[in-house]
Amino acid sequence: MASRTHSTALLLAAALALSACSGGGSPAPSAGSRTLVVDTSFDLKTADPGRMYEATGLFLGKAVYDTLLTFDGGDVTKPVPGLAESYRLSDDGKVLTLTLRAGARFSDGSPLTADDVVFSLTRLRDMKGNPSFLLDGVKVARTGDSTITLTSKAPNPALPYILPNPVLGILNSKVVRAHGGTTDTKDKAEQYLNSASAGSGPYVMESFDVSNQVVLRANKEYYGAEPAYDKVVIRNVEAATQKLNVQRGESQVALNLSGDQAKNIAAGLQVKRSASANVIFLFGTRNKAVSKTTANPRFMEAVRKGVDYKGLLELAGEGSVQAPGIIPSQLLGALPPEQAPRRDVAGARAALAASGLTRPKVELEYPSELTVNGLSLQPLAERVQSNLKEVGITVDLKPTPLTTAADNYRNGKEEMGLWYWGPDHPDPSGYLVFLPGKPVGLRLGWKAGADEELEAMGEKAATAIGDTARKQAYADLQTRLNSTGPYVPLLQPGQNIVTAASVTGLAYHPMWTVDLADLGAK
Repeated sequence: MASRTHSTALLLAAALALSACSGGGSPAPSAGSRTLVVDTSFDLKTADPGRMYEATGLFLGKAVYDTLLTFDGGDVTKPVPGLAESYRLSDDGKVLTLTLRAGARFSDGSPLTADDVVFSLTRLRDMKGNPSFLLDGVKVARTGDSTITLTSKAPNPALPYILPNPVLGILNSKVVRAHGGTTDTKDKAEQYLNSASAGSGPYVMESFDVSNQVVLRANKEYYGAEPAYDKVVIRNVEAATQKLNVQRGESQVALNLSGDQAKNIAAGLQVKRSASANVIFLFGTRNKAVSKTTANPRFMEAVRKGVDYKGLLELAGEGSVQAPGIIPSQLLGALPPEQAPRRDVAGARAALAASGLTRPKVELEYPSELTVNGLSLQPLAERVQSNLKEVGITVDLKPTPLTTAADNYRNGKEEMGLWYWGPDHPDPSGYLVFLPGKPVGLRLGWKAGADEELEAMGEKAATAIGDTARKQAYADLQTRLNSTGPYVPLLQPGQNIVTAASVTGLAYHPMWTVDLADLGAK
């Protein structure tokens, strides 16, 4: 995951989503109809699973393409059977064996086979699209009529948690090959997959407009439980209009309301509040050529102790929680809330005095137009500025257009930054990139060998087998990262979803937001 193309795409798409404004594009369903209208802010680029990695794409992909494994509702701590009825990870963590369930069919009625699985996973890996890194170094083989093995060179205990990602949806290989699909970089099937479905999910795609709306209809060949809705209309609508639409009955689901927008919702509507899996954090570069101030570990200790975390939560609003570490609360290995740092102004001043710095002044850069779950970074930056002034640190705010800020961040030019991170897959291994010598660490000039004890803990966590051992290894890793690293995890903004009273079964999921197949109708 060295390129972190997913994170960059999310950031760039988020800015585009800010300008998306549509009051509809599809009429509200008539009383008693089995049509569901969902309003969301699009960051949609493609319907091709092998190329998608934006939030709206994952939401869509989950409805159209089934995966080998999945999760039960919003619980991401344990993968459960999907197209595979069972799976087993070898004792050394290198070989994952999956057995396909019988009776699964594609939307054209043809049976889903082990050959389709091999084609789909190999295509994703070797086509070199945004999500290809998920299967880097993984060999895919058909070892029986209904058996597939995934073999990794090194222990890969994260693999069962990666397979539920909708980008790993299983495609009808015959159909995709007939429309230019290959298992290499010459693949030309995207155009077809943006106009038609080739999956086995509960819904099929009826129409696809990357800027305005996507229409799905129930898959008549679906082997599982029949979807509650005959049709689902997914519309690109800005958050303020989402609230108006759901209150007027012109939609049944609004996915992207901020904590403030989710207040004072009309009677009869349901509000599902939870912490999102996005972690907003501060960092200070360790590159002395960029800043000798933030490269001083005692300075970052002063920052960590000087932040008013409770005050930031008040700004973030309903559903938000403090982030105890860089791994979000929903994932295995997350630190418990009681380990979250607390403000200690006296301790911050002492750390600053021990740093040897006199009246330090730093520049804090952040993307000016980016919102995370409806939350703007501007008020958070202003509050941090005020907090650190009380400690004796002067912070100059530098709001910057997203594309420029993203380039500065990726190229290691920021002295201090305020950013967010969302999971590539719901497994803690995705957060090893924050360590010295890893992609995010290198952006901060934190090179391999900078903290050998922490790096050894990272190796231990990466190769640990079993939930108990992995949970402890990642907790230990974060505890040290919090005390010695250049990061200050701040909060997980709330995910506020509003639905009509008729909608049942909704559960927030860190990867695909909502599983349309779980939604019922009263």
